[in-house]
Amino acid sequence: MPNELVINTMSHETRIALIENGTIAELYIERSRVRGIVGNIYKGRVIRVLPGMQAAFVDVGMEKAAFLYVADVFEAIEDFETFIDGNDKKDEGQENDGHALNPMHPIEDLLQEGQEIMVQISKEPIGTKGARITSHISLPGRHLVYMPTVDHVGVSRRIENEVERERLKETVERIRPNSGGFIVRTVSEGKSEDDLLADMQYLTKLWEEVVKKNEHAHAPSLIHSDLDVTQKVLRDILSEDVDRIVVDSKTEHDKVVQFLSTFMPKSKYSIELYDENEPIFDHFGLEVEISRALGRKVWLKSGGYIIIEQTEALTAIDVNTGRYVGKHNLEDTILKTNLEAVKEIAYQLRLRNIGGIIIIDFIDMEKEVNRDKVFTALEEALKVDKSKTNILKMSELGLVEMTRKRVRESIGRLMCEPCPYCEGLGYIKSKTSVCQEIFRELRREMLDIHGSKVMLTVHPQVADLLYDEERRGLEDLEKCFKKRIIVRAKPGFHQEQFEITIT
Repeated sequence: MPNELVINTMSHETRIALIENGTIAELYIERSRVRGIVGNIYKGRVIRVLPGMQAAFVDVGMEKAAFLYVADVFEAIEDFETFIDGNDKKDEGQENDGHALNPMHPIEDLLQEGQEIMVQISKEPIGTKGARITSHISLPGRHLVYMPTVDHVGVSRRIENEVERERLKETVERIRPNSGGFIVRTVSEGKSEDDLLADMQYLTKLWEEVVKKNEHAHAPSLIHSDLDVTQKVLRDILSEDVDRIVVDSKTEHDKVVQFLSTFMPKSKYSIELYDENEPIFDHFGLEVEISRALGRKVWLKSGGYIIIEQTEALTAIDVNTGRYVGKHNLEDTILKTNLEAVKEIAYQLRLRNIGGIIIIDFIDMEKEVNRDKVFTALEEALKVDKSKTNILKMSELGLVEMTRKRVRESIGRLMCEPCPYCEGLGYIKSKTSVCQEIFRELRREMLDIHGSKVMLTVHPQVADLLYDEERRGLEDLEKCFKKRIIVRAKPGFHQEQFEITIT
């Protein structure tokens, strides 16, 4: 089946879905009020230096101060990030080129409060944390990433052909300017010198404009804004594997055509304007998949299922056999369920854009050879993921610890918010527990109450329980303290909320 890029644009939101083999593989969402800021360059002011953390907080004009770690103050190429969701990394042979400062320098010797510094956003504000920033400025193009602060040429690890790697490196070394370094991106494989030179000239000119703006700007201020989500996806995600681009907005369609003709004039993508009455995501069957990506439980075709729990610290994924009972023996049933879960987990991580620490609890397998099969299958399934992942060997308990590079919020955090009822816990006290808590509180309060009546205001469902199964508890308190207890239901109350008043 053809791979497609489906773009849905409205006045307040843009959604882009990458469809691979008929299934949505990646989803990008940008809302007009909350545009992505990864890649933006700011002139900031240091507001606090923390020697104990070897970090600083920098005011870049956002609600929360941005976080700058000491390693990100240096032009240390081994810590370089391209800020494009981990699509391209340094080549394995990269070493410090001598332009970096001594990494042993403490941050208090490098930065002082009130100092102005040019920084770039490397990670969006996530949860309660502010944005992560770096002084390793990088400007990504279609084929190259320009690093004006270092003197080095690297090639993406995803280009595996050694002859091609050498050709690209030699070409860039020969045509690059005297200052600055470059990373050759994966899409450069097979590209001509003219393609690379055009990208190089555009990026160096862009850097000159950034420097000029920085000289005249007052901190804190935005110096350079990265592309919008559509252009960023076209630049970073679009590959020769994509056959068709479908857009449901005439304005956005024209922008796509113009962007591709300017930056990818040799591309031969089919660009179509969708003008049917049915919403474009409904037409491609994507809304169902997006709703599924927000669910906690994901069913497997065999009848097994996985549970995905996202917390502030990590994401836990639990694999269960569910309705699948197998055909031969227990070990075989467990192995098949785990192998099926591997594919779904790799797919869900990519679709939901889950990052950070991830713990996968596979069903326990007795044979080590089966554990190796599942681990190998997981490594293979994650190869198509553009975000960098690190996986540790499966433990004897069937646990796999892994990390996935996180640059922006996951789809769940972007599209959802904590439940105001349970405050994000995912559970509340049972009605019976609330009743018992009420009895304990009544016992305390009635010792000091001199009136003859007590008014108890509770949630309607708690009131029903007090009149029914827990009626005996109220009657015992009335007899013990010789006071009448009147229960009043109030619909607006939280299930755990109650009030005790004297009447």
